Amino acid sequence: MTGANRVKPHTTRWRGIWLAGAGAIACAATLAPIAAVADPEASRRHALSAIGEPAYGPDFKHFDWVDPQAPKGGRVRIRANGTFDSLNPYALKGLPAVWIDVIYDRLMAASLDEPSTDYGLVAEWVTYAPDFSSATFSIRPEARFHDGRPITPADVVFSVDALKATSPRFQIHLRDVQGAEVTGPRTVTFKFAVKGNRELPQIVANLPVLPRHYWQGTGANGEPRDIGKGTIELPLGSGPYRIKHVDMGRSIAYERVDDWWARDLPVNRGQWNFDEVRFEYFRDSTPAFEAFKAGHLDFWPESSAKNWATAYDFDALRRGLVKREEWENNLITPMQGFAFNLRRPQFQDWRVRRAFNLAFDFEWASKNILFDQYKRTGSYFENSELKATGLPTGRELEILEGVRDEVPTEVFSSIYANPVNTGPDQARRHMAEASRLLTAAGWKQHNGALRNHQGEPFTVEFLIVSPEFERIIQPYIGELSRLGMKATVRVVDSAQYSRRLNTFDFDIVVAVYPQSLTPGNEQRDFWGSHAAGREGSRNLIGIKDAAVDKVIEKLIFAKDRPELVAASRALDRVLLWNYYLVPQWYVPKERVAMWDMYRGPRKMPRHARSTSRFLQVWWHDGVAADRLAAARR
Repeated sequence: MTGANRVKPHTTRWRGIWLAGAGAIACAATLAPIAAVADPEASRRHALSAIGEPAYGPDFKHFDWVDPQAPKGGRVRIRANGTFDSLNPYALKGLPAVWIDVIYDRLMAASLDEPSTDYGLVAEWVTYAPDFSSATFSIRPEARFHDGRPITPADVVFSVDALKATSPRFQIHLRDVQGAEVTGPRTVTFKFAVKGNRELPQIVANLPVLPRHYWQGTGANGEPRDIGKGTIELPLGSGPYRIKHVDMGRSIAYERVDDWWARDLPVNRGQWNFDEVRFEYFRDSTPAFEAFKAGHLDFWPESSAKNWATAYDFDALRRGLVKREEWENNLITPMQGFAFNLRRPQFQDWRVRRAFNLAFDFEWASKNILFDQYKRTGSYFENSELKATGLPTGRELEILEGVRDEVPTEVFSSIYANPVNTGPDQARRHMAEASRLLTAAGWKQHNGALRNHQGEPFTVEFLIVSPEFERIIQPYIGELSRLGMKATVRVVDSAQYSRRLNTFDFDIVVAVYPQSLTPGNEQRDFWGSHAAGREGSRNLIGIKDAAVDKVIEKLIFAKDRPELVAASRALDRVLLWNYYLVPQWYVPKERVAMWDMYRGPRKMPRHARSTSRFLQVWWHDGVAADRLAAARR
């Protein structure tokens, strides 16, 4: 959908012609170039980094954010939301179990304390062409699937082909991956359709390596397996965990693979320490939190400001049996917001979308519902150097000049800011401005109902999966009704929610867009025109804008760090001024609670979410667990 054309303030002249970490990181390092060398071995790399050089050399023993002597053992139980009906995370149909991709190894593993840096896992080294037109990986001879069969280059080729054939998201993400071929007994080479895309070697390095012999075989039912379909058969993997037990739709337990082939590699030492990780599914957070307080769950990442402020006054916490902490990280804050479906006609005019933002009173919600624990999000790259600030200058301005006639004029002339209601007078002014914009867009109130020129009423449904969001949406609906809209909220289960997202069957949803310090090809999936019509893509909004596409390509093919930063800021600015969503909020720190029988390393990795780093680098303290059990008796 286009929507960049804008009526300038105070004029009637028409110019013609959006899911989502804290910590501001200013990195001046450039993307590391690779020189052409005569000796092929000289270009072999143990790691890939999109920002400067990797922190660890080829002879490192372990990461400094782990305890290499961390004990193995114990169990942890965690809540999962909703339900699941499949054990295949790569099929479009079916709702896969949480955490299931942990059973698969990758060619390379991400460092949790460095931005966009990967170290060899299945691959012992990688080399790639100076123009980034190809990349070759060497498979470790000891790499094995859980059935003992070796991981081969042919498995890597199969994985790429299968993922591109079955998953819309991988189809978009791997658009510039022409293919992979076996180029030696232990080597596989990827050919890229373009030159200069510096992210492509890391993209393919992070693909799951699937067992060809398993997926080309027959299942327990005697039928050929199909990676494009959901399944309840336990899949074969190669990673640190395998599936131990499944109660379909209710719980799934993973057990640590004691003889995992990669457990002693430097990239894994001190990690994956729990013998069992069990996810219990709950459709509502209230009974889940009661289960945590009663000791039926062990670790709790808190997402509710109300709970954090009011719900932690229970016996186990007062007695010191449960502890709660706030963890910092260096991740970019995800953009979270009320995302419009531009495939719906009522959202195609930017003035309508702007009116929704004016009607949302964040300051009231912060004070009365969110306990003033959050900050308003004002960027798709919040808390980073990638965020657009001030007016565009330098390289950012050069990029934007290439799309000047296709973007809102405010991109060049104004600094984006969300409306702020410091009192009733401002709230009234914003509502009046929203009403004016709706009228200009062809919507007028008649007998209290907002209607278009054809007399059709303005209706909108907020589709949510968590009932907790109703307390935010209901007051918002009240403000929208004052504008004449007929707004409702519908809560559905996770399976239906997933289906409706995949088929874009919604008006407004709460969307979250996580970003990295090196954004790249995933931006096509978030905002690109090609993704807008592909079911299962992450372009939920349905953006089809040539200017957005052009800026994304500038970002993907940035030649150095300054150009990447400039392109990210340009993209941020264009997305914001098109009002593709109503930005919500973020909390600067992550809030967690746990029963006091777990320990972590002295240095916490800061480039991962709380649950991920807990499961990857913490461990079970048997002595503390015995003390805890005695205290609870």
